[in-house]
Amino acid sequence: MDLNGNKLARLRKSLQISGTDIFILPCYDLHLGEYVPGHWRIIEWLTGFTGSSATVVVTDSFAGLWTDSRYFIQAERQLSGTGFMTMKPELSSWTGYQDFIRENVEPGMKIGVDGRIFPVRDFRKLKENLKDKDVFIDTECNPVDEIWSARPPLPRAQAFDFPVEFAGKGRDEKISGVRKLMDQQGVDFHLLTSPDDIMWLLNIRGSDLKYSPVLLSFALIGNDQILLFVDESGIPPKTASEFDTSGIVMLPYEETSEIISGVVRGYSVLIDPRTTSVSIFNSLSGASRIMEDITFPARLKAVKNKTEIENIGRVMIRDGVALTRFFHWLENNLGSSALTESSLSSMLEEFRSQQEGYRGPSFAPIIAFNENSALPHYDPSAGTAAEIGDRGIILVDSGGQYAGGTTDITRTIAVGSPTQRQKTDFTLVLKGHINLALAKFPAGTKGCQLDILARRALWESGLNYGHGTGHGIGYYLNVHEGPQGISPLASSAAIESGMLLSNEPAIYREGEYGIRIENIVLCYEDEISEYGCFLRFDTLSLCYIDKSLIELSLLDQREISWLNKYHSEVFHRLSPYLTENERIWLREKTEGI
Repeated sequence: MDLNGNKLARLRKSLQISGTDIFILPCYDLHLGEYVPGHWRIIEWLTGFTGSSATVVVTDSFAGLWTDSRYFIQAERQLSGTGFMTMKPELSSWTGYQDFIRENVEPGMKIGVDGRIFPVRDFRKLKENLKDKDVFIDTECNPVDEIWSARPPLPRAQAFDFPVEFAGKGRDEKISGVRKLMDQQGVDFHLLTSPDDIMWLLNIRGSDLKYSPVLLSFALIGNDQILLFVDESGIPPKTASEFDTSGIVMLPYEETSEIISGVVRGYSVLIDPRTTSVSIFNSLSGASRIMEDITFPARLKAVKNKTEIENIGRVMIRDGVALTRFFHWLENNLGSSALTESSLSSMLEEFRSQQEGYRGPSFAPIIAFNENSALPHYDPSAGTAAEIGDRGIILVDSGGQYAGGTTDITRTIAVGSPTQRQKTDFTLVLKGHINLALAKFPAGTKGCQLDILARRALWESGLNYGHGTGHGIGYYLNVHEGPQGISPLASSAAIESGMLLSNEPAIYREGEYGIRIENIVLCYEDEISEYGCFLRFDTLSLCYIDKSLIELSLLDQREISWLNKYHSEVFHRLSPYLTENERIWLREKTEGI
């Protein structure tokens, strides 16, 4: 029997014993973030699916996995023969797992979820969908604890100080700022469940997660103290002493729910329902007056301060130098040796590692050739890493964590002579990228209002892409970090001066190739007129855009001017750090068109 099938059989047996008819398994850990440690990678262990977004539903006769369009092809490959099926909306009448459950549940059934890793927001939707179905939802259903015998332990990494020269503001200043906001809104206690919020607030970093420099922790902010729920052995003595001076009390990580429920009893407590689990919420419910909103640290850290902006500018030069050297090396080595997607990934990491302040990748790099580039979040480990041939498209989506900031950039380059359709597709994507980069908009504008700027040229040709156009970016924290973003989905956060976002329109042709162009942009205040404050974007990423893929006749003069100005900036900023051969090569890549 397939190993995953055996796990599925054991899971079903455990569910049968507990009388659970339907089990729902999300892809989260206790903090409900994008990246989770091995201990909580339950879906990967159970099904073999390695994507970062998924929900599994298991009954006695059905096992399905729901994911988004980025992972459809990958999921079908990885789930083949496992007993789990990929639930693509176009293949069924159910657009999501909750629709499936509503259509298949019967009166008297028991639905099980592990409340420790289930978001309050999703749980409320589930309850609302099933309110007329006469079912019982068990929020303490965790059969995986019984059947996963060789489960990896929780990480136990050391925290380290993040100095003011990088942070821009001291720990006590940040804490005072949050407490001021709490006082203004009548908040007695503020619960932080996202480690990135806590890392920002306390000016520390960690390495509990592979790509995000965080320490797994919870925090409860009061008027006089902050209760920090963490593995105390991970806090160095010097930092612990500074915490004590700042009124930060360390308590056991595993006792978070029990302790906070007693502390906040009778008081108001602000939580973010997107990042608060059902278990933690239930420990507060009834004993406290619960207020719900995006956390204050999330709002504050989204707007970068002067020091952070200056540092990220320097980091972009270093990252651009690494990318330039990589693409120069790649062009000179194509055809001379057997290159694979994996070997290119290793080489890019080598070039980045030579840069000052580099700490590691900000996400698993995506280096994909031809048909593999049609998978937005391609993972070479999901199949055989392709060899790079003598003709086609290479998509390189990668990023780095530096002491002075986080990067994320995508370039699509041609190997050999591109086809006319490839050039047309690339140019339509480029037009969208430039259109968004040149946007000018009034303060208060949300990302959903800007999204069409990146899609218009594609839409006019009957094309589209299935993911968002831009995401917020942390500062030596999460590469995907809101609340800001640019997508068709309505967002509660307006884009503000000082926010970092990605600009990454794309097109994917399944089985052929994918094209994506991504830069990081910084929002800044452009002017104040009689009609209010207007904002623009400044493109920070520094790497040439492959001119061989451009169909010049499709660009207007405004777009050509932007590209030439951008390329001039790339050469001017990077050339002082390159060798003579690299400078000559980059000059040709960035010459005006």
